[in-house]
Amino acid sequence: MSAVFTVDPGSGVPLYLQLIEQVKRAVALGTLGAGEQLPTVKALALDLTVNPNTVARAYRELERDKVIETSPGRGSFVRSEDGAADVRHAIEDVGASVLANAVREARSLGLERDTVRTLFERALERWFAGSGPEDK
Repeated sequence: MSAVFTVDPGSGVPLYLQLIEQVKRAVALGTLGAGEQLPTVKALALDLTVNPNTVARAYRELERDKVIETSPGRGSFVRSEDGAADVRHAIEDVGASVLANAVREARSLGLERDTVRTLFERALERWFAGSGPEDK
């Protein structure tokens, strides 16, 4: 497997959610390709030094989100059916998570809603300026 997963118990984000985001990001970026096998629950739990139930929960959620499919006795694999839609969904999930974390951090800093909106608009202008009408 080409993707390397890590967890940070001190981040405040549940470990299973960290794993879900990392798998979705790896799928979205192509680090994990369609049909590629994920490590077994036991192997990944040992590698990350976490409870196997944590990995199993992440895999169940990923299967529910149609990012992976699990075959009893064979393992868990990145879904290959309707790959483009799955990748787009994975990218949007990762983006939503990143933006939610940024908004939560801004709020914890005491920034007001209008200030956050202004900062977000500035960031959009900076990163999407001139890239096309669909991005404005």
